Amino acid sequence: MLGWATVWSWFAPFLPAVVIVVLTVVVAWLVHVIVGRLMRPTTPQMAISARRLGVAVVALIGGTLALQALGVNATVLFLVIGLIGVTIIVALREPLSNYGAKYFSDIYTPFKVGDSILVQGVSGKVIEINAMTTVLLSENDQLISVPNVAMIRDVVVNTSPQAWKEVTVPVSIGSTVDLPTFESQLLKSLSKLRARLDPRFPPVLTTKNRTAQSTELVLTLMLRRPEDRDAITLEANRRLAEILEQKRTALRKPATPAQA
Repeated sequence: MLGWATVWSWFAPFLPAVVIVVLTVVVAWLVHVIVGRLMRPTTPQMAISARRLGVAVVALIGGTLALQALGVNATVLFLVIGLIGVTIIVALREPLSNYGAKYFSDIYTPFKVGDSILVQGVSGKVIEINAMTTVLLSENDQLISVPNVAMIRDVVVNTSPQAWKEVTVPVSIGSTVDLPTFESQLLKSLSKLRARLDPRFPPVLTTKNRTAQSTELVLTLMLRRPEDRDAITLEANRRLAEILEQKRTALRKPATPAQA
């Protein structure tokens, strides 16, 4: 009959590798969850591919470390991982460029769905902005798909009447924030800017997307003068930050015990 000492002496050399494998499984699960949440705005196919890629990378790294713990020379495996990584980056270069451009165009490009724009020699009305392309509807009812990277690489002309007046500010709030109260506080705070805004169009806060964890909003302001765009954008963001910080501070305060 084998004693515990004999069993331990046999198992001990494998213990570091077992621990690494367990940690790899845990990290792979966390990566699967985090990447899934980050990729929610994209298409389901892209989200699934990104999750699989993240898990595969973690598995490769964990497997390599486990082999090293067992005393196996992992130099060749590291070389294979490097080659696979370079291949993946090269293969996904265009999709990743367009996806990244979508993020920057949401924040910095002055056009939205419904606007008419001119880019790369084609023009039309924006009817969709997805993770990869911006879809235009031309005057002769043709669909034009423009890669998002073109929106930050080339000159984009917004031909919509008085498009210069509109400033849009993306807003994200947590699920614990009461939306009607937040909207009321924000619009009340922005009323101090009314001298620099077009009085015909009051500030509007619209819901873009809502999940169990957060709500994505868009604040729309209409300017009196185009040269005030940067100043108004900075001031609106500052007021947003102040209100959100007040909300976070209120949530951190301990509840007052009920008086007898």
